[in-house]
Amino acid sequence: MVSGKSIGVMAVETAAGWVGIALSQEDVVDINLPEPDEAAALRRLPETSRPAPQAPPGLDVDGLADRLRRYFVGEDVRFDEPLDPSLGTAFQRQVWALTRAIPRGETRTYGQLARLAGHAGSARAVGQAMARNPWPVIVPCHRVIGHDGRLTGFGGGLALKQHMLEMEAGLMSSRI
Repeated sequence: MVSGKSIGVMAVETAAGWVGIALSQEDVVDINLPEPDEAAALRRLPETSRPAPQAPPGLDVDGLADRLRRYFVGEDVRFDEPLDPSLGTAFQRQVWALTRAIPRGETRTYGQLARLAGHAGSARAVGQAMARNPWPVIVPCHRVIGHDGRLTGFGGGLALKQHMLEMEAGLMSSRI
């Protein structure tokens, strides 16, 4: 359980691999980057509870699964799912909100996000927030890069980060 919430999980097969999703009755609690198989995707999610909760009101779970599939074949999709507001520190939540607002095909540096959050000089703290992001893809931490334009730190590996950025920019690279 996360924050005392009942959690249900599911996995979605995409062109990049299996993506695990954890839901409570209120919101999306966790989503992971593609894994090679369904079991691996489910292992990376929070512990579930029985019985599994109903999906949050207004969340079309099948629609979310479809958008994830479409995203990983390069389609421009929008993720508006409600996210668990109890996760992370106030600073992390602020950084995640700023990251979620980065448009497809654009990037921001860790330093830019720190300044936007009102904490210039806190680029490393932004990096830590990205490392703890429970909703990659929905909160597109792959769009955050180093000050010199280099790709840095990404839970799915730098090859996946580059692939996602190229895919979003319409520069489809070879499959990962």
